[in-house]
Amino acid sequence: TEAGASLSEEIQEIHDEREIYRALGLDYIEPELRENSGEIEAAAQGRLPALIQLENLRGVFHNHTTASDGRGTLREMAEAARDLGLQYLGIADHSKSSFQANGLDEARLRTQLEEIRLLNEEFAPDFRLFSGSEVDILKDGSLDFPDDLLAELDYVVASVHNVFTLPEAEMTARIIRAVENPFVTMLGHVTGRLLLKREPYAVNIPAILDACAANGTIIELNASPWRLDMDWRWWRLAKEKGVKCSINPDAHSTRGLQDVLFGVRAARKGWLTRADVINCLPLGEVEKALRVKAQR
Repeated sequence: TEAGASLSEEIQEIHDEREIYRALGLDYIEPELRENSGEIEAAAQGRLPALIQLENLRGVFHNHTTASDGRGTLREMAEAARDLGLQYLGIADHSKSSFQANGLDEARLRTQLEEIRLLNEEFAPDFRLFSGSEVDILKDGSLDFPDDLLAELDYVVASVHNVFTLPEAEMTARIIRAVENPFVTMLGHVTGRLLLKREPYAVNIPAILDACAANGTIIELNASPWRLDMDWRWWRLAKEKGVKCSINPDAHSTRGLQDVLFGVRAARKGWLTRADVINCLPLGEVEKALRVKAQR
């Protein structure tokens, strides 16, 4: 190659990795991308993405409180998010079918909505709590709360928490039905895996991506170090289809908010940029983005 010829003519003095890439006529390839999956060709053509960075995040969604199975109160979680410099925090306690996680019924959820409203009056205008729920996707794909209650929330995370052994076609149809619900903002931990503990359930990820693209449903990158789900290997395809990501810590404590770091690292391996991740948007813009699907 021309790069190789120039090296043979004059050996360049190299001091760090970036200079090695420069000598080879390549843009610098971030360590997360070094998987022999097209990054070398992209580097030669100047097409590498500007990968997302932790400091790009303005807030996080899918977080739990003591109302369900979390260890921090609503106020404690909000204040911890503010201490981290975040502009917003999404609360998504479990719904009633997750009885093992002390899931909220309709009355308890509406009580929480009022608590969030009062705290937002206190925190405005620099910080906002978004009211949500991690709603169980039931076996037939219906949701644990009726649409009229979901409509009262700022956003909805829909997740599978039981009956993991369905055949692939049935599990895929189950999830797609939830994805198609106009009040489901984002899909939680797509495969249900727990690393080193539980294998992912059988599901057709490309079909899920197509459904999310068609319905404007966001997919979370669950940043819990036990999950990291959806796996980084699928995010380039999701990006190509126009599916947005939300990097969610799935925090069950104030400390758990910081797990978002693991999600950012996985997102970088998936070639994601700040433009691909909804919670890189500042407060005023993310409010509009959460309403896009309902307005379709």
